[in-house]
Amino acid sequence: MYQEVFCLSRGIEALRLLNNEPKECPNFERSSALRRRVVKNQKRPVLKRQNSRRSFDDCLERCGIIEEAVNTVKDGYLKEYWKCLNQLKMIKIRRKSNGNAMVNKQLKQKVADKKYGDEKLGIWKLRWRNRRIHPVCDVRIQQVDGGFFEKFGSLFREQAELVVAQEQIEKQKVAEAAAEISPDKLEEESDSDQPLPTVESDEVSVASTDSENESEKDQTDLIATALNIDELYREVLYEILHNVGCDVSCEIGQTALFSYAQDAFKISNDKHRMLMEEAEQKKAPDLMINVEIIEAKDLRPKDSNGLSDPFVTLYLASCTAHRYNSSVKPMTLNPVWEEHFALPIRQNTSDETLCLEVWDFDPAESVKEKLGKVFDVKGLKGMRKLVKEIAVTATSGQHENELIGKANIPLSAIPASGMTMWYSLDKKNKIARQGVLKVRIAFSSEKNNKVAEQEYRHLLRIILLHELETSKVAPHWWCGSFTPQGEQILTQHIAQSGLSPIEVAVCQYCVFAAIHQNHALSLTLFSNLLDKIVRAVQSSGMCEEDIKLFWDATKKLLPSCVKVIRKIRKKNINEKTKMKQVTEVLKILNNINSLEPPPNFDLFPVMLYPWITFREEPNCDIPSIINDAVSQGALDWLNHILENNKRPDESDLARLQNMIQIIQLVRSDLQKAIEFYDKLFQETVNFQYAKALYVFYQAKLSTFCEPEVVEICKGLKKLNYGYDQIDGEVSMDPLSEGTSLFELYLAIQRFHTLGVGLCPADCDSFHIKNFHEWFHGGVAQWLDIAVYKALQRIEKAVELDQLVHVDNTVKYSSSAVDTLTIFYQVKVFWQQLNWPDVESCYTFIAKIIDDICRCSVFYADKMAARVDGLGDTQDIYEKRFEVTNEWCLAINNIDYVRETLEPFTRDLGMTEVIEKICDLKSPLDGQRCEQTLENVIANAIDTVRNKIIELLETVVNKMAPSMKRLLIEGAELCDQDSNSMDRLMMYVDNNLCTLHRELNDENFNRTLEIVWNMLADTLEDIIQTNVDKRRPPSFFANLHKTLNLMLGSFKNPNDCDSCDALTRTEQTLRVHGLETTDLIHEVHKNLTAKFKNTKDSPFGEISVRAKFQDNDLIVEVMNARNLMAMDSNGSCDSFVRVHLLPEHKFIGIEKPKTKTHNRMQFPLYDEQFTFNLTCDQRQIEDALILFSVKDKDLLGYNNQYIGEAFLPFSEIEDTSEYITNLSQVHLPLDRPTESSLQTIEIRALEHRQGEKLAKEFLKKFKQRMGS
Repeated sequence: MYQEVFCLSRGIEALRLLNNEPKECPNFERSSALRRRVVKNQKRPVLKRQNSRRSFDDCLERCGIIEEAVNTVKDGYLKEYWKCLNQLKMIKIRRKSNGNAMVNKQLKQKVADKKYGDEKLGIWKLRWRNRRIHPVCDVRIQQVDGGFFEKFGSLFREQAELVVAQEQIEKQKVAEAAAEISPDKLEEESDSDQPLPTVESDEVSVASTDSENESEKDQTDLIATALNIDELYREVLYEILHNVGCDVSCEIGQTALFSYAQDAFKISNDKHRMLMEEAEQKKAPDLMINVEIIEAKDLRPKDSNGLSDPFVTLYLASCTAHRYNSSVKPMTLNPVWEEHFALPIRQNTSDETLCLEVWDFDPAESVKEKLGKVFDVKGLKGMRKLVKEIAVTATSGQHENELIGKANIPLSAIPASGMTMWYSLDKKNKIARQGVLKVRIAFSSEKNNKVAEQEYRHLLRIILLHELETSKVAPHWWCGSFTPQGEQILTQHIAQSGLSPIEVAVCQYCVFAAIHQNHALSLTLFSNLLDKIVRAVQSSGMCEEDIKLFWDATKKLLPSCVKVIRKIRKKNINEKTKMKQVTEVLKILNNINSLEPPPNFDLFPVMLYPWITFREEPNCDIPSIINDAVSQGALDWLNHILENNKRPDESDLARLQNMIQIIQLVRSDLQKAIEFYDKLFQETVNFQYAKALYVFYQAKLSTFCEPEVVEICKGLKKLNYGYDQIDGEVSMDPLSEGTSLFELYLAIQRFHTLGVGLCPADCDSFHIKNFHEWFHGGVAQWLDIAVYKALQRIEKAVELDQLVHVDNTVKYSSSAVDTLTIFYQVKVFWQQLNWPDVESCYTFIAKIIDDICRCSVFYADKMAARVDGLGDTQDIYEKRFEVTNEWCLAINNIDYVRETLEPFTRDLGMTEVIEKICDLKSPLDGQRCEQTLENVIANAIDTVRNKIIELLETVVNKMAPSMKRLLIEGAELCDQDSNSMDRLMMYVDNNLCTLHRELNDENFNRTLEIVWNMLADTLEDIIQTNVDKRRPPSFFANLHKTLNLMLGSFKNPNDCDSCDALTRTEQTLRVHGLETTDLIHEVHKNLTAKFKNTKDSPFGEISVRAKFQDNDLIVEVMNARNLMAMDSNGSCDSFVRVHLLPEHKFIGIEKPKTKTHNRMQFPLYDEQFTFNLTCDQRQIEDALILFSVKDKDLLGYNNQYIGEAFLPFSEIEDTSEYITNLSQVHLPLDRPTESSLQTIEIRALEHRQGEKLAKEFLKKFKQRMGS
């Protein structure tokens, strides 16, 4: 596997170099064995320092030694990581496929074809997911510290990512499970008549400490019921004998009902017969038929305007005289009445019929009033009706109502519980329907309402207990469905007692709540009843006695509801049943919370709820009780997991692992709360369930973990060592617990992050927010250990470095990669910590940066010591130093490590921390902190760079003796048949080739600069030594020639100006190599260049004309202006002498002079001179004309020098025109100054005092200065 990754990394590096950077960027190419020339149009290579802003990881990628895992990674660990990733993929696939059961066959085939390739790609993605540098050397480097940096760096990150992946898988599974049992799906299952899952048979009650004391009152009610059992049983028999409604089926005859009632009441046969006889002797009950006329629709129009004025007439067929009329609803075909009527039943209900008639009311109107409706007539049919009404009114004066339609309802078709139905309205001789009428019909009696309610509660209790006993139904299963016999008896009792639906609901609620204490009923039953009762209570539709019964029953019901919330984590209930229970409990609590309890009513007595925090009585605060129940349930769960996850021992490692396990279990519980219940709680009771859990857990975990962590961190031993003393004895590794301490840190960090999402507004007030402070000592100790182990590993890496290229695409060796590995692992560790506190984060970053900088300097020192002494060779000629690849690699290694320092600090998050400091304190404080870190980095970079320069200087200084000796030999034997020049060229060429090939461009350019300075110093020493020995100019000329040959072999001569010292030295050497006559002419040329810049000269100005005509030079001296006064009378006696320079090339040419003009500062000379030159003299390019202006003394022996001017031959025109037609040339007069004596040429002449020519020139030169 390593070989595959190695080959792949090589390919990536090669492609990167091919696309972005050339393999080599030389500034010269070989043109001969000893010469190099600049490649034209060659773009200057981009130096690495210009790309220094790339990220630290980019620097690591340049190593090309990135591999998937080091030897410390275990195969099982990677398999587990791969397994987690696959599980995540499968979960996503399952979630996407829920809505798409059928998949296209062609798509399946494509997936099958790509399966092998995708699997292979997935493996490579895994291998490259977390890249780490793998040094090319063996594992001996890691064995120095036991893989310390890998353990806390890459492996630590991968383990953290594995935990996150596992948490993600768990989250996905919980989300899917929550989606399967969402309240919406449970409602669908309930609507489709699917039975609720049952709980275990051994759970027969929900009774607990919350409700045990409530059974005393229930026993009193049972005793009271027993005292009246005979009367109640006789009433039931009486109602069976006089059943009403259509639900009296032949399938349930009276005998079956009698038998059921006898079993339920547990009555003996003798007593049954006695009570039956009493029931039969009682007269039939006086029943009423209650009718509510609700509305009608689609009535036939009976008036001319297309509408009707309907009203309803209702009566019993056996008594047509007693008719009941509703109100009239004018001008409508869809009237709404909602009016109630009670009709007494005087005979057997099976033979009676209820008649409903809908009439159109026709008011008494005159003919005139009828005619007034002509404008309201609708259609031809309406006009015909109006005409008929007018005719009837005019002839008879009668006003009869018109029947719209009627409906006959047999009372035998009405169930005992009543019904609401639409009836069709028919009319004699009419086939079409005349409309529909909606009515509600029910039976009732004239029994006392309170007695009826009490009897119904007793009867309901007896029948329900009998049903539960005989059916053996499981707890939480029964949801209000009685057997047909029980249902028939209860329905008849309701009908014949005249109980309203609200009264029935209150009675059922009270009885069910009492029985629920000992045998849990379905909570859906209470939720549905509360929906009815709450509306009645809010609309004041209940009497005070019923309200009191309701709140007493609620007080009995609530303990079981609160227990469901507390025991929400019970393992013996399946998730669907639990979700259903929680949903119904929250609906119940929400309904109860919407009501106002009676004054001084304690809904939550302390003796039933000893764990509540709200102690004020009476207590009716449901939201607080929910919060306390959630917290108590969480406390019970936390105690449970603490009890079942005890530590095997009290070692630090066991304590840390135990805390990690506890936090993971708590987080799992929170995750389940978020996915399962949080949305349900918020939508139903507006309670943030997950937030309440987190607030409780964070407080408990802080109390549990903080003292443990602080104690463990304080127990870490301190290391005593120095940065330069890493070989001494050091105590055992204080972090023997491995990464467990920081795994705990990450676990708490993830827990805190979860809390930020759940409680964004309150997270700053949580104690766990400062969890990082618990680990401060551990992190500081880790950094101390890390720097010590880094120095150890660096020293070992340098020792094991073979000083060969990592591969042929890079220019550094293994120790540089190993050093960067350390930096990388430290960066990974710090990024994983994600330290939240700004101030301590700045402190840690500053320490890390300082330690990394120290490690870089330490590495530079070790690399310098590693190559010291390499490269010294000896042959038959001499002992000399040869530049080796090892030296170049050492320099490149140090420089490569230096380049990583700045991007490394950025990857540590220094910029973000500075910005936070600016926001937290002030921009000035942030600027100071930033400047401090930048100074640390800059000092380290400068130190390492200086170390590189020291190495380069060492290399060059080792080359200096050989180069000096070869230069002197070249100067001595340049014109002789000797191989010294070849040896010099070969020596320089070989060393520079090695430097150029092995060094990067920046270091090579630095080397060249050092070589230039070395050559300058060497030549300066040679020049000074040989000048003192009065060596002839030929020696210096040969030395200059040798230098030029050497410079041309590795440097473009046009770029020599880049080294000022070498340029000055080369100029000095050139000057000393000139003959005296040429040296004098150099002085004149320098003066010419200097005088050109003279403006406003105090010595005056001379005007001349000059031209070449063939080989003749014609010069006309015209005048002088503003000459300096040389005499005491303020004037001068001037004349001009003309010289052609250099004099040794114009031998035989006279030096004419003008006439003397006495006492004039503006003389007019107007004299012309012609010089006959040879062809060679005419072609001298740097020839000059010197105009010397002097003041003649009285005797002519001591003329004073006024000034001089130069006119180069190159500025004189070659023309045949008359000289008078040429423009004048104005030359300012000037003199040599003291600074002229400091030039190289003058000093060279001073060293030639033994030559007469030089001595005389210097004497005259000083006279020309006016001294």
